[in-house]
Amino acid sequence: MNNKLISGQVHYTVSFFVCALLLAIPGLHFAGAETPAQRETLELTPCHLTTPGFAMRIKAECGAVQVPENWADPSGRQISLHVALIRSNSKKVEPDPVFFFAGGPGQAATESYLPVSHGFMLINQKRDIVLIDQRGTGQSNPLRCPLPKDFSLLTDMTEEQEKQWLQDCLSSLAGDPTQYTTAAAVRDFDRVRELLGYEQINIYGVSYGTRVALTYLRLFPDRIRSIILDGVLPQDISLGPNVAEAAQRAIDLIFARCQADPACNKSLPDLPAAFSKIQQDLRRSPQILEIPHPRSGEPLQVRFTYDMFAQMVRLLSYSAETAALLPLLVHNAAQSGDYRILVSQSVLIGDNFSTMIYSGLHHCVACAEDYPFWSEKPKRDSQNLYLGDLIEHGLTRVCQIWPRGDVASDFKQAVTSDVPVLLLSGELDPITPPAYGEHAAKTLSRSLHIVVPGHGHNVLSRGCIPKLATTFIETADVTTLETECVSAIEPMPFFISNAGPEP
Repeated sequence: MNNKLISGQVHYTVSFFVCALLLAIPGLHFAGAETPAQRETLELTPCHLTTPGFAMRIKAECGAVQVPENWADPSGRQISLHVALIRSNSKKVEPDPVFFFAGGPGQAATESYLPVSHGFMLINQKRDIVLIDQRGTGQSNPLRCPLPKDFSLLTDMTEEQEKQWLQDCLSSLAGDPTQYTTAAAVRDFDRVRELLGYEQINIYGVSYGTRVALTYLRLFPDRIRSIILDGVLPQDISLGPNVAEAAQRAIDLIFARCQADPACNKSLPDLPAAFSKIQQDLRRSPQILEIPHPRSGEPLQVRFTYDMFAQMVRLLSYSAETAALLPLLVHNAAQSGDYRILVSQSVLIGDNFSTMIYSGLHHCVACAEDYPFWSEKPKRDSQNLYLGDLIEHGLTRVCQIWPRGDVASDFKQAVTSDVPVLLLSGELDPITPPAYGEHAAKTLSRSLHIVVPGHGHNVLSRGCIPKLATTFIETADVTTLETECVSAIEPMPFFISNAGPEP
């Protein structure tokens, strides 16, 4: 067993990304009857991959695959899956591609690949990359709950208004929400593998995509050559009640890193006190502010609540780049009492989140695969956690209304395997901390866990990690990886003024 933990130098900061609240996974058994999709071939035509907010376009070949919405009823309603193949330019392409599983739950692979594509450039030199929009996302029968026109992204709904919005969304969905589970998606993905003619595949999963990868490993172990898990969600951990602790750990580490940096500590002293002042102000009275919309410039009136501030802090702490801004934002707002910049950041995050996540699919997964498995609520003082009970209360309101799909009896059991697995964690990840990677590695006998210092969620593109990941995919062997370079990876320096970091 080679289950090594590499932490490098302790760099005290925090982390990045993820929209995911989930984890856990079914071990469903599927009917073997031939379906209409099994008599089809997958025709691919040239296309370009794009995503909102990114000017770059990636050449690919795209196609559609028909699969049963309910795999237990293969002759029933069919849905279309959107598939994109990014071919290698090598004269000798390896026969085992890399399948990319997106996070969320609720992200589309063809949309979320572009921002991280540079991390795959070396891998793509010898291997094709396969992207499949998970059922319920992208162009695969998307399930989304747009907000009513009367509400902006940051306007508070009453509980009754939220309940009506969810019920209206459910009645408008083009699909049965109980069929949009991780196990059903994995069955879809294996059907695509079969149609593309691959005997074995390599898998990269990020955040919730690590759950998808581990589910694939449980259901179809012989079809996987190697796996990279980036931002690990172990099968036997259900996210929800523990999100607040991970988020608090991240913000504490961000502030500690600033304190340990002479320039940051001099310019932005006593960040915990500044943060506490904002907490007290917003909990006492929300701020009614008018700002120019950060994208359109149109006047926008916002009732800025503490919950909005807390969610903004959580999401900014996902990446080293946005975490580098947090101390300055907190310091300036506390000193001036002017929260307009914080509001602008919240609006931007809300806009980005609404386009990035297919909320209907998110609810399908979370309510079937996490919420029912919450154990007794942990004993804690929520007032000492800046998120408090915000995540649990929000998901509870949704899942009391949202229909739940079935999960298998071995859903919450850790996946045991001798398939080679490379686990990646950010030292300062606010949603899937390194302890999760360590935990998952215990039952993966041919695994290596790398912790990237000073970074957060989604670390494939950091420093020497792309090279290590490429070597791992080439060899399917963790024992030969030379990981000394990891300790040299550094995070983004803090902004200590509006001009940026210290020169």
